[in-house]
Amino acid sequence: MHLRILKQRLSFIVPTHSMEICPIARRRFIKPRQNARNLPKINDRIRASKIRLIDQDENMIGVVNLDEGITLAHRAGLDLVEVSPTSDPPVCRILDFGKYRYEQSKKERANRAKTKTVETKEVRLGRSMKIDPHDVGIRINQARKFLLEGHKVLIVQNFRGREMMHKERGNERMKEIIEKLSDISKLETPPRFAGRRQTMVLSPDNTKIKSLLSAQEQAKKQINQDNQSEQAQE
Repeated sequence: MHLRILKQRLSFIVPTHSMEICPIARRRFIKPRQNARNLPKINDRIRASKIRLIDQDENMIGVVNLDEGITLAHRAGLDLVEVSPTSDPPVCRILDFGKYRYEQSKKERANRAKTKTVETKEVRLGRSMKIDPHDVGIRINQARKFLLEGHKVLIVQNFRGREMMHKERGNERMKEIIEKLSDISKLETPPRFAGRRQTMVLSPDNTKIKSLLSAQEQAKKQINQDNQSEQAQE
């Protein structure tokens, strides 16, 4: 009721059409093109007036005008692609740009596949020092698997209650683990205490791992040769 009276009073001062609420137009979101900046310039998008040209047969033509390079590319039914923009003058090649993009993306995928992400895997030795030796062996084998895959391993030993009075037992266990994994790893962070946790970090030793895998491969070949010789004698 009060709002209606207020609007009636304001209508004498301000025209009613100016009090109408206009909808606010939403801004259109345009998704940026993926890798658009990484693509080389082609044909008339090349800014340099002089270029160093390589034709479709990998022959060095030399320094020519941009227009001449575009004309030669069009005659061959191909594109003029700027492959080295930082050179003076820029180096351009006559090639199939679609095929060039496909080959570049193929190389990038191969490089990403070769690049391994090194992670730090955590291996806990139970909730306290009271863990069965068999279970400790299982944890060691798990750490070995992670190290062979190229990951670092964080070994964690928890202490409960009065076990903190016998920290030397934790040191002995950590020393035992270091010795059992010394054939494929190296100690990156020595054992240290943080509250009721004792931790250390082992990292893979690539040289040792390569020699170990090579020795295993040679052993397999020797076994196969022995089996073949035994079958031949039979």
